[in-house]
Amino acid sequence: MSYTAFLILIIIVAIALILIVMVQNPKGGGLSSSFGGGGAQSLGGVQSTNNFLDRTTWTLAIAMFALILLANFAIPRVNSNTTNIDSKIDGIENTTTPTTPPATNDSLPK
Repeated sequence: MSYTAFLILIIIVAIALILIVMVQNPKGGGLSSSFGGGGAQSLGGVQSTNNFLDRTTWTLAIAMFALILLANFAIPRVNSNTTNIDSKIDGIENTTTPTTPPATNDSLPK
């Protein structure tokens, strides 16, 4: 149950991370420049938007890393008791008997 919850959270964080990265533009022409202009730079609008997008990207990346590690511990594992395997093997009967074909005169080298 918790593994499924981790998977859902990982998918949500991955989609959010994709959207945040797509909004950014490495040359400064992304969402931060569309909010700005000449007057907004004096108010710190562009710089604060860049800082927000950068911090959000790092936060989501760290959250995804942590969720993946936690999901690894939440994976349901099969019990590795050898007694359980031995009891299953004891219940299996060997129904096949190895047989060898009888030697004939045709199979002997001449």
